Amino acid sequence: MIIGGSASQDLAAHVARELGEELCYVETRKFPDGERYLRITGEVADEVTVIQSTGYPQDENLMELLFIISNLKDLGAKKVRVVVPYMGYARQEKRFNPGETISAKIICNLIEAAGADEFITFNIHEECVLNFFDIPARNISAMPAIAEYIKQITDEKPLILAPDKGAYGFAQEISEIIGCDCTYLAKVRLGPDKVETKIVDVRCDSESENTVNVDSVKGMHAIIIDDIIATGGTIVNAINILKQYGAKSVDVCCVHGILTNNGATRIYAAGADKIIATNTLSSDTSRVSIAKSIADVLRD
Repeated sequence: MIIGGSASQDLAAHVARELGEELCYVETRKFPDGERYLRITGEVADEVTVIQSTGYPQDENLMELLFIISNLKDLGAKKVRVVVPYMGYARQEKRFNPGETISAKIICNLIEAAGADEFITFNIHEECVLNFFDIPARNISAMPAIAEYIKQITDEKPLILAPDKGAYGFAQEISEIIGCDCTYLAKVRLGPDKVETKIVDVRCDSESENTVNVDSVKGMHAIIIDDIIATGGTIVNAINILKQYGAKSVDVCCVHGILTNNGATRIYAAGADKIIATNTLSSDTSRVSIAKSIADVLRD
């Protein structure tokens, strides 16, 4: 049985269709004072998978998720598997400044205390967050789904570029599936007070001497890849550099398209042709479905 929370109902429906499983509906509404009402409609199976992202509004979506999990256990579910495609609060996995709340730890504790037996998420920003769980917890990559989408929308071999070294692993994962080159941007110190972001020369193929460098960018269809895009500042910088070195076109891909503070507008204004995100969060940029990826994990 599959249940979709308010933030992921379409995704849950597609997962249920992929698996040929029953989709159980949740009735939810707000009382006049803002409190949430939730009712699970239908008989509860012994094993249930709940799919609910906890993006904006984070607190509401998280509270709904906790209600669903606890209610399922009260109604007799023996195993509740929780799929949170995008996990809110996961970027605060430690105290960066004295006195800060370790938000990610609290969220993990709440989900487990509500009755979750297994936890699955996609491209969590810091995988160490999963160590806060005492139940089985898995981090799944959406890069294969993105790579397949890229293959469908382009007839040529693109250049995959990570906006910084931290995202280079994503670029490598996609380039290996597509069979194309990849590289990343890095800050290079030119003097005591001068830092410049440059395209890094990298080996494209371990069996050849080919490298990606600034000359390789000219005339290429470039695709920038990252896990999360929020304000888009890093992406805008990457687009400007690619355009400077003669990229024919630039698309922007990510798993979680948060795109706050006019992030999408800024990216398009910088010269991006398309912004492509998965449907871990629902938005106008959600072009890549992870339904099959979730179904494959649930089949294991």
